[in-house]
Amino acid sequence: EHGVMPATVIDDSPFTAANGWSPKNSDGRFDGPLSLRDALARSRNLVSLRLLQQVGVNPVRDWAARFGLDTARQPDNLTLALGTGSVTPMQMAQAYAVFANGGYRVNPVFIERILDAQGKELFAAPAPRPLVETDRVLPARNAFVMQQLLGEVTRSGTASRAQAALGRGDIGGKTGTTDDAVDAWFVGFHPSVATAVW
Repeated sequence: EHGVMPATVIDDSPFTAANGWSPKNSDGRFDGPLSLRDALARSRNLVSLRLLQQVGVNPVRDWAARFGLDTARQPDNLTLALGTGSVTPMQMAQAYAVFANGGYRVNPVFIERILDAQGKELFAAPAPRPLVETDRVLPARNAFVMQQLLGEVTRSGTASRAQAALGRGDIGGKTGTTDDAVDAWFVGFHPSVATAVW
């Protein structure tokens, strides 16, 4: 929506803010100019930071709200590019479901059904209602582009083990870690399921 495409080249070089903040990539290296596709697949933090700088913090926070994230829990500064906002795994899965289904926001299903020991159904969640245009939060063309970008992460990037282990080419997603890999996560999807693993 802001004119950035998968082939847009963004510099992965050192960055220091006026207050002295100097974020790094997890491997400590800088790779210079990279396409957004390559940078996302390789989790290059400085490209994400420069992309946020280019688009603007407030527009990105506005988009986060459209995906179901609480803007009050998202920073209003460049640290947002490094995932410093506060979200739950369910909120992330709900947000990624927008990419999986062509641009529609959906309500998550916590429990689909419950069976007793004999296989008798004790509970079944109601069938979801059909999606309508008022549920759309992202144009279909941009959902497609994001499917391709996040598919590259699982094909050749930081999440390539997921696609290789599962033996399927229809998944996309993104990995993330905190400093020193204290926490690690993966949020991913295929056309009918989105999930977050912490």
